[in-house]
Amino acid sequence: MIHHVALECAPDRAELTAAFYELIGFQRVEPPSTLADRALWLQAGATQIHLLYSEAPVTPPQGHVAVIADRFAETISALRSAGHEVEDRAAHWGSQRNFVRDPVGNLVEIMEFPPPAV
Repeated sequence: MIHHVALECAPDRAELTAAFYELIGFQRVEPPSTLADRALWLQAGATQIHLLYSEAPVTPPQGHVAVIADRFAETISALRSAGHEVEDRAAHWGSQRNFVRDPVGNLVEIMEFPPPAV
């Protein structure tokens, strides 16, 4: 099981980026005091996203993070209402999905539900 994903984030974009992840169901959590000056942490269930402060963040051009949205339609609507460009994609295994970039440029897939277990 994956515990967390670490994404680079310019310090001056951290609050805006955290607000983006809050729209899709994550909540801020306190990192250990030894890491608080270099990262902002968010959590949904047992999964965390760590925004690592970087003056020159690198975002993968095609790689992405996929998130299951408990309230899919409401999440997509909230993202669009907040001004994010959400791209509709073809449904797979009956699950709707969309792609959107966070304020730093990371590609995020929003899924209605995960694929069936293999």
